[in-house]
Amino acid sequence: MAMSQRGAGPAATVVTCEQVAEFLQDLISAVVQILVHRGRLQGWKPERMGDDSLGVKLLAEQLCSELKPSDQGGCDVSSLEDWIFRVSQVSLYLEMLVAEGLNVSLSGRPAPTLLPHCRETPWKELKSLLDLPTLMFLAPQLPDSYSAPWRLVFSTRLHGESFTRMVAGLTKRGPTLLLIRDTKGHVFGGFASHAWEIKPQFQESADMPNGLGMGGQHHYFGLWLDSNFGCGHSRARPKCTTYGSPQLSGEEDFTIDSMEVWAVGKPPEPEEGEEGQGKKSILDMDPEVQAMMEMAGKTLHSQGLREPEEDQEQ
Repeated sequence: MAMSQRGAGPAATVVTCEQVAEFLQDLISAVVQILVHRGRLQGWKPERMGDDSLGVKLLAEQLCSELKPSDQGGCDVSSLEDWIFRVSQVSLYLEMLVAEGLNVSLSGRPAPTLLPHCRETPWKELKSLLDLPTLMFLAPQLPDSYSAPWRLVFSTRLHGESFTRMVAGLTKRGPTLLLIRDTKGHVFGGFASHAWEIKPQFQESADMPNGLGMGGQHHYFGLWLDSNFGCGHSRARPKCTTYGSPQLSGEEDFTIDSMEVWAVGKPPEPEEGEEGQGKKSILDMDPEVQAMMEMAGKTLHSQGLREPEEDQEQ
């Protein structure tokens, strides 16, 4: 605000959107440092996560995309007030900087919690696609009802490039967040607000794709991962017919470099008779699905890829 009010009349300094973005990068970087040094990490391990500097730049760009410059092309007091009112993250970051960074009391209010809790994550073996600024952006985008601790349920780094293992991680985990990095460095994904289920969908033709799809339709999904694992597509011209979202990947067809899935909501209650049955393949749990897929001529990728059963004598 001080920047936008500097000077008066014809000699007044014009604050550009680029200058606001630079200020915002400094603000986000300061908040990340506060989270790290004041123990506000909520179970996350920055040393086992992505590059914060890149995340800072991307988050600043995202927040500045909501900034509406004045008719003269600069950012005056009115445009900044409108922006801060609409983009609540800016106020939260400023509040944390004042309260935590400058050690100033804000009427006894606790510091804002910017990160979701993280639980049950094997950090020693993991190098996550997430970074702290990306988490600061993603967490507020989820509906308020999805406030359970985040749990990693699948990672190519930990579990390999296995479609069956990925499906096992997705199923009956409640709401999930999928993150993908393709071989060209693009990072994208999708959020599922309900637990995933395996259900073969039959069309009039004999062509039944085998994989995971989010939004859209056959061969034209908003996000599609093939069961062979390693390739997929995001087709939306101009928007996904289901969600109205744009193309997620840099190119329509992509090759997966790495992927991880986070459960972000409360897991569904186990169905009657499920407790105490031990670990089974998803296809074993639903023999009807197995029979239908066999009749459709689809390869059962879980065959031969089952997790080893625990030794009952140990």
